[in-house]
Amino acid sequence: MTKYIHMGSLGRPHGIHGEIVLDWYGVSPFSSDLSFWLVLGKSEPRSITIEQARRHNGRLLIRIAGITSREAAAELRAAKLYTLRSDLPEPEDGEAYISDLLGADVFLPNGTRLGRFSHLVQGACVWSISSDDDREILFPADPSFISVLDAKGKRIVIDPPQGLLELYV
Repeated sequence: MTKYIHMGSLGRPHGIHGEIVLDWYGVSPFSSDLSFWLVLGKSEPRSITIEQARRHNGRLLIRIAGITSREAAAELRAAKLYTLRSDLPEPEDGEAYISDLLGADVFLPNGTRLGRFSHLVQGACVWSISSDDDREILFPADPSFISVLDAKGKRIVIDPPQGLLELYV
């Protein structure tokens, strides 16, 4: 298990005073009580302080200490925001952190292997599953379509809505 959990990604700057759009991947509401680390590209994680967070037109905007201009905010675009796993509660039964599921084998209820859980698309709403023949299958990450989440065994069983897989297979 990893030391850090990917909680969101920074988007475009907002305004001229250093605010940045944050795509928050956590199921729980954003909390500035957590400690945060920022990773830009392949850089090492660096500790940051989020001074302010607010909602604007359905998006989360944050202000990071030391970032006071649009230009400085623009340099952080696509950076990933992490928190320490130890700062978060342990997942309940049937729950898992996405980072623990990445690379898991994905199966259908009849045992057929569909592919591998590759990454998130559009925040935490859609999963990308890489099929064995290198096709991307987009899957709505709705709990009603997920039968098994086994992070330790790297195994997921999904029960997709009728007709969804026919788009890909």
